[in-house]
Amino acid sequence: MKLRTLFLTLLLLPGLAVAGQQKPTLGKQEPSLQGPRSASITDARKLAGVRALYVERIDNSLSERLVEGLAKSGRFRVVAERREADAVLRGTCAEYRRLKTVRTEVYLNDKGGTSIWQDNVRRPYNPPALEKVVTETAEIILAHLVESFVEAGSR
Repeated sequence: MKLRTLFLTLLLLPGLAVAGQQKPTLGKQEPSLQGPRSASITDARKLAGVRALYVERIDNSLSERLVEGLAKSGRFRVVAERREADAVLRGTCAEYRRLKTVRTEVYLNDKGGTSIWQDNVRRPYNPPALEKVVTETAEIILAHLVESFVEAGSR
């Protein structure tokens, strides 16, 4: 009878860990000012090898802001021709006026089109102005790309 009571107690106490088992966690994540990390590395080896990038046109002038930031970072060489690039940066930057949100999805693919890295960013706007939100989004994406590049190099 005591064994049955103990067993039922263990089942009814959700916070109690069973011997040899640990509670699941989300891993080692540090807090960020931009919220949870939204970038993910698909192929770390290929990402670490990227030196030259071709940036496709992205809505709301996001591509121009990304090119400026990439050129300033010094980590990547931005090329004018797709054939000269190790990888292609493409994506969308859509504004949803009713939701007052800008949603951005950016992908980094190798020459063959295989995914290397991706990032998703959502930002509120109106206020602030769409132009300012797109600039902030570009800065966030660039920061995520550099973090991912460093992480891929350490693997």
